[in-house]
Amino acid sequence: MSEKPVLMPKMGESIAEATIIRWLKNEGEKVEKDEPLVEIATDKVDSEIPSTEAGILVKKLYGDGAVVKVGEPVAMIATDGAAASTTAAPAAVVETPTVESAVKAIENAIPTPVQSAPAANMSGDRFYSPLVMNIARTEGIAMAELEAIPGTGKEGRVTKSDILNYIGNRGAATQASATLVAPTPVAQPAATPAPVAKAEIKAPAVSLNAGDEIVEMDRVRKMIADHMVMSKSVSPHVTSFVEADVTNLVMWREKIKAGFKKREGENITFTPIFIEAVAKAIKDFPMINVSVDGDKIVRRKNINIGMAAAQPNGNLIVPVIKNADTMNLLGLTRTVNDLANRARTNKLVPDEISGGTYTLTNVGSFGNVMGTPIINQPQVAIMAVGAIRKKPAVLETEFGDVIAIRHMMYLSHSYDHRVVDGALGGMFVRRVADYLEQWDVNREI
Repeated sequence: MSEKPVLMPKMGESIAEATIIRWLKNEGEKVEKDEPLVEIATDKVDSEIPSTEAGILVKKLYGDGAVVKVGEPVAMIATDGAAASTTAAPAAVVETPTVESAVKAIENAIPTPVQSAPAANMSGDRFYSPLVMNIARTEGIAMAELEAIPGTGKEGRVTKSDILNYIGNRGAATQASATLVAPTPVAQPAATPAPVAKAEIKAPAVSLNAGDEIVEMDRVRKMIADHMVMSKSVSPHVTSFVEADVTNLVMWREKIKAGFKKREGENITFTPIFIEAVAKAIKDFPMINVSVDGDKIVRRKNINIGMAAAQPNGNLIVPVIKNADTMNLLGLTRTVNDLANRARTNKLVPDEISGGTYTLTNVGSFGNVMGTPIINQPQVAIMAVGAIRKKPAVLETEFGDVIAIRHMMYLSHSYDHRVVDGALGGMFVRRVADYLEQWDVNREI
């Protein structure tokens, strides 16, 4: 009998591990090559691991909720037909605690020893994840003290949030105790005052009223919430607005959309047009296409534009158009339509939502005229395009100013004021508007 491992596949440049959601096959079941074997989740998207061999699933190496590093085996497949008749008891599933994928910038803020941690740690009566154990060691929390921390995870296990909350309260309690027993201070010569500790920001308690319903956040919503809070904490956000006259663009699309649909078999929307304008503006202002790494600025070579898309369940996902500046409008249209369709049916793979260097969100699709979007870290800027509306506008003609009905829209540009000043942020959004306003009504696609 020959057994071959099924490995956790590489799922994007920034993804190092994934969480097993549930197994689609049981031990002893037959599987075909490329048949989905297990559902996994990363901090970006849910996906499936297909079997790399046809045979019998003889061993699951991890249970539901386990966090597995890329390249590690997750199961063993017996490729010899004799495996089907084996009567050996199924191998014990190695259970590891569920660890919510936190935003990288938040986890990096927690100092951890530079050493390899085991997949799970068990001391006393409970399992502890490597992250929890590292935090405990760094903060000097003894095992007896760790055992006393109430856990909110599966089977009462201590999560990262539990131990961080405990550390915050522990520090406050220690300070309060010291204040109670501190002796009367003796007058000392004037000295430089010690820095005042920053007050911990805590969410207010929520009271419940009759008829209120409690809805548990799903995993993706929790990650979105963490990511948004982190972004606002990391980057000082500034937003600039411009209003663009896109009448020529609207007239052009109305003129060509029926023929385009008949020829290409799909619709042409405004989104690929907006993406093309953003890509052109990035080439004009490359310092928008950067990231911040401590006190260093990383200039991105590729222009990879993410487009924020709402899924049917209300969650947000951002598929990425890689090297958008190298595509013509037809290529952008096909790519945008493909990614949007698969985003709605949860068919995107992790690599398709990673590596973005700038993000565009269309708040106009919900009837909003403008918005102030939050930067998608580690990028430094994001643009929101509002609804296109007919409005009276003043036009300058050779015979003087006139009032005419025009198609107008607002562009909102949020940027990280650490590295993008108002001049650059404002000029960039103005350049995008210029490209849209100067649209050639005779352009062919």
